Amino acid sequence: MRKLANLLNIVVFHLLLDAPFLIKMQLKRTPPIRLTSLVIASVTVVWWMPDQAHSAETPATVTTETVDFNRDVRPILNEHCVACHGGVKQAGDVSFVYEESVSWVVEPGDSESSAMIERVLLDDDDDSRMPPPEHGRGLNEQEIATLRAWIDAGAKWGKHWSFEELNRQRLPNLDADEFSRVRLDRFVLEKMREADLSPNPEADPVRWLRRVSLELTGLPPTPEEADAFQIRVDQNGDRAYAEAVDRLLSSPGYGQRWASIWLDIIRYADSRGLGLDSRRNIWQYRDWVIRAFNSDVPYDVFTIQQLAGDLLDEPSLDDLLATACHRTTQTNEEGGTDDETFRTEAVMDRVSTTWQTWMGLSFGCVQCHSHPYDPIEHDEYYKFLAFFNNTVDSDLGSDAPTYAFPNDIDDFDRAMKLDRQIEAVNNEIWHESEKALSKAGQWQSWSVESSKTNNSTKVENKTIDGHDGYATVGTVARSTKVTLTGQSSANQTITAIQFTGLPKNVERAKAHSEWGYLISHFEVNVLGDGDEKQSIMIAQVVSDEPNPIISPNDSLNPKTRNGAGPYSRIHYPRSTTFVLAEPLQIDEGKKLEIHLSFNGVETGAFPLVAHRGYVRLSGDEVWRDWLERTDQLRGEASELRGQRRRIRSTNTPVMAERSNQWARPSFIFDRGNQLTKTDEVTPATPAFLPDLGNDEPSRLDLARWVVDQKNPLTARVAVNRIWSRVFGMGLVMTEEDFGIAGERPSHPELLDDLAYRFQTEMNWSVKRLLREILTSATYRQSSAASEEKLAADVSNQWLARGPRTRLPAETIRDQALAISGLLSQTMYGPPVHPPIPNGIWNPFNAGDKWRTPEQSDPNRYRRTVYTYIKRTIPYPIMASFDAPSREFCTVRRVASNTPTQALMTLNDATFVEASAALAERMRRHEGALAEQIRHGFRLATCREPSAEELEALTTLSHEIASEKDPHALQSVATVLLNMDEVLCK
Repeated sequence: MRKLANLLNIVVFHLLLDAPFLIKMQLKRTPPIRLTSLVIASVTVVWWMPDQAHSAETPATVTTETVDFNRDVRPILNEHCVACHGGVKQAGDVSFVYEESVSWVVEPGDSESSAMIERVLLDDDDDSRMPPPEHGRGLNEQEIATLRAWIDAGAKWGKHWSFEELNRQRLPNLDADEFSRVRLDRFVLEKMREADLSPNPEADPVRWLRRVSLELTGLPPTPEEADAFQIRVDQNGDRAYAEAVDRLLSSPGYGQRWASIWLDIIRYADSRGLGLDSRRNIWQYRDWVIRAFNSDVPYDVFTIQQLAGDLLDEPSLDDLLATACHRTTQTNEEGGTDDETFRTEAVMDRVSTTWQTWMGLSFGCVQCHSHPYDPIEHDEYYKFLAFFNNTVDSDLGSDAPTYAFPNDIDDFDRAMKLDRQIEAVNNEIWHESEKALSKAGQWQSWSVESSKTNNSTKVENKTIDGHDGYATVGTVARSTKVTLTGQSSANQTITAIQFTGLPKNVERAKAHSEWGYLISHFEVNVLGDGDEKQSIMIAQVVSDEPNPIISPNDSLNPKTRNGAGPYSRIHYPRSTTFVLAEPLQIDEGKKLEIHLSFNGVETGAFPLVAHRGYVRLSGDEVWRDWLERTDQLRGEASELRGQRRRIRSTNTPVMAERSNQWARPSFIFDRGNQLTKTDEVTPATPAFLPDLGNDEPSRLDLARWVVDQKNPLTARVAVNRIWSRVFGMGLVMTEEDFGIAGERPSHPELLDDLAYRFQTEMNWSVKRLLREILTSATYRQSSAASEEKLAADVSNQWLARGPRTRLPAETIRDQALAISGLLSQTMYGPPVHPPIPNGIWNPFNAGDKWRTPEQSDPNRYRRTVYTYIKRTIPYPIMASFDAPSREFCTVRRVASNTPTQALMTLNDATFVEASAALAERMRRHEGALAEQIRHGFRLATCREPSAEELEALTTLSHEIASEKDPHALQSVATVLLNMDEVLCK
């Protein structure tokens, strides 16, 4: 009944609190079946999970000496109290999430005087009873005794286990321990014995080799590799196992296999997700992840590069490319969508993904309210969001900002050298520009006499901040050209003209930005008598920021829609300076005419027009000097950019920070509604974790905090994830939730010991961690399960046998191609398009073609990690075998077992071609039919067939051949590729 009550509470809680999220997902075309699957998966997990609140760890007789807050007390509070006294609802100003909130209902050391005990002891018909009868059953005697003992012992609160500091653990002292090969085995054996279990015998060496090869590279060993390994084991014993692991870790296949795990989490895809779901060139990031795993980039460096590589001193191309991690968020290209809304959605996704990926906590619900279980306040969500709120990117048709990464990794160093040279020259130009812009007293107001437009956009003369200017009236139209005419001072000399554009409401725009503007073309004329008109040449355009996304000089090109200005949103007044090629002296009686063309349009409906603006003039010689001083620098930059363009590159979305003077302020959203902003906040991390130690922290400070040794979550989460991929289940079953509502570790000392040593002894090396796990006696056990062991531990939680799980989607396909001999070894590059069933590909964007290579083209048989991933149309093999659509962060795949999986491996074009190729391999093998089938069996399973197996397959071949079927061996090959033994490790 307790499980049923928990299940109903969870379902109702999520339906009530997450209804807006579910509705939003439906509006974004999330298929209902996905939401249903999530509910079913959640229900399954809740129903089958061990009842931690009443596990065997809870003492039968509770005393003040034996009671433990986290183990015994918190589960009671979570089950009975936090629905009304938690992080969301805090009835009576009491919350059992925060220690300081319960002081008036608990008298430490005196349970008899504590209001908590008084209220839980009341009769069911008393309105003051806690919990109220309509909210569930009252506490039983055991639970009340636990609360009494806890209060009498001093009511010590105690941190949740995952928030405790990491420390090296004492090794268990075990008698007659012949099982342990590495340190972790001692912890495993201790728990095994507590569960009255004993280890399995070691797996057959070749069986172990197949398992570890699939584990590390996603590919099975060849018969030659299996034979060689058996010889080395016979000669060298344990050393052969360590050498095999090292060889596999050094294989290029290692990065290709383990990259897929990371790409699930970081929601990598080759399409934008929403709206048209068109292509996005971000495959270079996928290649970076593969290289990072193969190079064993330490996990702390790996983390910092992705969260803030752009903010490192002199970032390398790899540092910049890594930041594409958070440019994999979905964007919406539908016409009429508000880019600021979807930009904010992307920032929130980055916040949630960062917490799920690195710290294993659900953070998204704190957007609307304080966390229901974990000590995270509502305002702390927005303080954390502020770390990500000042990136340059926005939700537009363009993927800007992008960086041109060479297609060939061998060109990275040369490109980086050129980029740094270009950057140095640009910095010199900007330094000169800053000096010229800041010269005091140079700018004079220009008196605007008339303002007009070329279309239906209406403008009027307006005084703005003491300057004559203009303002639009009502709705603005596309391709608006604003023409300003005015008198200048008699005999005035002009060397530069500065346009300042402003939001409609300057103060409001800081919190609620407005659409920005781009000056697509800037023209200046001097008007004389009659039709006399003199066109004035502009030499250069100077932005008010050092690294604008779009070149300001595009404003001098009448054929472009780009140009100078705040693309795409405006928070503050922004200025652009147009430097004249020659000083202009206007004679008395002549007028100045300025044309501002605003041709940019975003998301099909929003013209990028400056709604208010004014012009100032400078006659200072500083701009003549600026042109002379920067002329040579601009020439150098142009030459360097020409050399850089000759390196074949692909523009890839990256993270970039806005200049400090144009930083977006961050605010708390009332109940998560971004249209209702309240208090302004600055970047900070939640108080329940170690302090960041910086008064004005940056995204780089945040990245370093995530992997700081004082952060208790990051290493635990990383180790648990790796353990889960190896053994099929984490030491913490709820990989996505290390919080109070998640599962306790099955082996807490083992998890903490491994996590601590991962940080320290192993220096965050994933390969060193894997090496210890895969050479352990725990992993080397046979996976055979006796009826007794299955009855005692069906899920293998206590690790009394080796892992046996179905292979992931990528490995199932890659293994079939490898066994058949079709697999291409080509690495990296743009995504490929393997065969798919007819009718599958019908994208919203008709220009997004699925071009399947011919059978003679190796690109048809590339590893699955290189397959094009379109979020709205998943690759069928991946979808059938539980791979996520990559719309959101997916910490773990929930394995299913469905008929469509069998139909896929029997009938999909890739598997049909693989079975044909395997049949041909068998046919080419020397010997009679039985010998050919034996060879195919070894290719598929890495072992010799038994006499019964060989006879059955030979008989099958004869029966098909007797019917004059030319595909007898192909049918045998199909059977081999579909064996349970082949599809599992």
